[in-house]
Amino acid sequence: MSLPNLPPGAPRLPPNIVVFGPGANCTLDICPVQFSVYGYRPSLASNISFIALFAVAAVIHVCLGFRWKQWWFMGCMLLGAANAIIGYVGRVMMYYNPFNFAAFMLQIICVTTGPVYYCAAIYITLALTINHLSPALSRFKPKLFYYIFIPCDLFSLVLQAAGGALSTSTSGKSQTGVDLALVGLSFQVFTIVLFCAFFGDYLYRYFRSGVWKSNIAESRMLKGDGKGRLSPITRLKLFFGFMVVAILLTLARCSYRLAELHEGYRGEMIRDEGLFIGLEGVMVLAAVYCLMIGHPGLVFKSDALGKSRASESEEVHSQHELQPQSTK
Repeated sequence: MSLPNLPPGAPRLPPNIVVFGPGANCTLDICPVQFSVYGYRPSLASNISFIALFAVAAVIHVCLGFRWKQWWFMGCMLLGAANAIIGYVGRVMMYYNPFNFAAFMLQIICVTTGPVYYCAAIYITLALTINHLSPALSRFKPKLFYYIFIPCDLFSLVLQAAGGALSTSTSGKSQTGVDLALVGLSFQVFTIVLFCAFFGDYLYRYFRSGVWKSNIAESRMLKGDGKGRLSPITRLKLFFGFMVVAILLTLARCSYRLAELHEGYRGEMIRDEGLFIGLEGVMVLAAVYCLMIGHPGLVFKSDALGKSRASESEEVHSQHELQPQSTK
């Protein structure tokens, strides 16, 4: 990898020193940190905090998964959290040696690919939600949401991985590798934007439909049940609201990584740890916690909206059957 732009008078490297790549032999004892790929030692406190918070998120998603039997959603969230934890362990390793190439590859691969699993969980959840609420309002079959969008995410992941592998094999000197990864990340952003358009279109059609108005009427009938539970409509609003926030946070994060990669390894953004913490770590972590509230079990599992809506319908039906008898 070519050396970063250093100010005049910066210290020079000893001879036969490799700063980046599989054969890197730099350490902090002999090389200034400015010569590392990031130009800084990753913050130990922030990376340990991310490890702990992603671990807590994983435990909570396991509890929610078993509580509501949402195995696919739980699996995707666990894979994403595990990727994040491994990636931030790599950054902790880079704190002790910013020139550790294995640690660099560990964090760049695992941190970068984490949102793919969260997006897969969201795509599947939306398809199931449309089937549960009103498939007729969707412009195409709900299954197409994950038959189209998941392969698109995997395709973008392959492009990014291929670009990263090419950059690694050439110690960061290949512009083709950077361009390939850039195409992959651009395609991922395009996929998320397209998904947002379809998701927004369905929400618009659903909330303007008679199905939504009927659900509101049924929900009002359940107020005052004395059990202190959220009404089905409140659950649905929370679910959609936090799902939308999670998607927007993920989109913002991917846009940041796209801009970062566009500048390349010698750009300013890749050497700004504050941007990384705020627009990568915090954005993704916030999205993961939003998906605890925007959880599919909140809407259509046995003890959530699915069962409550069924019981509501039965109660309304029984009331209509009993009413004529009382008037005879």
